[in-house]
Amino acid sequence: MKVGKQNVYFNETQRSLHSSDESYHQPSLPDVVVYPQSKEDVRSIVKLAASFNEKIYPYGLGTSLEGHVIPYQKGVVIDFSQMNAILSVDPEDLLVTVQPGVTRDQLNQELKKYGLFFSVDPGANATVGGMVSTNASGTNSVKYGVMRDQVRDLEVVLADGTIIHSGNRAVKSSSGYDLNNLFVGAEGTLGCYTEMTLKVYGIPEKIVAGRVQFPSLHDAVYSVTAVLQAGIPVARIELIDEISMMKVNQHNDTKFPLSPTLFLEFHGNPQSVQHDLAFCESIMSDYNSTDFHYAKDNAERSALWHARHNVAYAFSHSEPRKKLMVTDVCVPLSSLAEAIKHAQMTALEHHIEAGIVGHVGDGNFHALLLVDPHDSNELANVAAYNEKIVRFALQVNGTCTGEHGVGVGKVKYLEEEHGDALRVMKSIKRALDPTNLFNPNKNIFI
Repeated sequence: MKVGKQNVYFNETQRSLHSSDESYHQPSLPDVVVYPQSKEDVRSIVKLAASFNEKIYPYGLGTSLEGHVIPYQKGVVIDFSQMNAILSVDPEDLLVTVQPGVTRDQLNQELKKYGLFFSVDPGANATVGGMVSTNASGTNSVKYGVMRDQVRDLEVVLADGTIIHSGNRAVKSSSGYDLNNLFVGAEGTLGCYTEMTLKVYGIPEKIVAGRVQFPSLHDAVYSVTAVLQAGIPVARIELIDEISMMKVNQHNDTKFPLSPTLFLEFHGNPQSVQHDLAFCESIMSDYNSTDFHYAKDNAERSALWHARHNVAYAFSHSEPRKKLMVTDVCVPLSSLAEAIKHAQMTALEHHIEAGIVGHVGDGNFHALLLVDPHDSNELANVAAYNEKIVRFALQVNGTCTGEHGVGVGKVKYLEEEHGDALRVMKSIKRALDPTNLFNPNKNIFI
């Protein structure tokens, strides 16, 4: 194998490090872990694994939440952390080309030199390859879109070792099938990314962040709908409920009010941002908002978003013996308040302490809860809770996963969500990966 002995590991330490992600799903050891350094390395690994019918699991940083990278059929984990080069930054085209192991923070640190930033912000410092794989989104998606909206081109190694490009550098194209949208969100089941060309943005002239409290989640959610209907170009609008805010305060030693809270951010020039803030505050006052607090400086703004991004870690650190479970449905905005209320009431029925957070500007919310992975009764209870949340989302024509992906945790809902379209997806999987080489039994599997 061209990657050399120093990049191939059979020892139990490396295998254990690549046996799980951040989810509550049970770990499983791979046979071997390989660290490629080039697309030719990846091609060699794929062809060799295929010749021995060994399964392949692409791996970024393991921050996924639905068991995407767990090697349940053993085989080869391909860790892309050494393929972490930023290959080009093109300010005139507002594009950047990177290898899959580049992390979000690494990319934005480099882009800052050019007055640019990459918009997708899932919270964790995930690799770009992992973010493409799950079609990640996060706090900025209400203004800038999700990962799928940023991808211009992917270089992909297929099951037979062929290397293809899924797109180009043009702003738009009507040529052929849209392979970008096929490979983004495929969760490692169709091939291995080796390069990606992504859209980036100029850093706004003015950025203002703030938070606002409400007497109820109902008021908070309906105020978001009203703000969006008014056409206010809010960049971020995030919901945190009382339970989650309590965990945040405990974890970060902060003193945020313990009431349903929206974290907001506005991007633009000074005049437009001031207008948007005033308009937003006026609308939210109609929904009983109790306090509109603006960050005084960048340090306070960073602290605010640090608190939001670390809600999941605040939960998991509060009971280290347990594992975090994060539900992830997305519903039409008109159904969001009802869906969140349903999630809260169902948690009470199941005697579960569940915090509600969400990217409410696009109808995506999460219930965060802790579970003992060794307690079968607890696992069954939280699984039943999760299923009720998903079923409600599907009933209102939503989706079982807004941004975390399918992995192994959501496979059972795909037929209900997609109907006969699932057969089309399976046909695509069989056509591109007839031996089920890539990430078997995940997402769309055969």
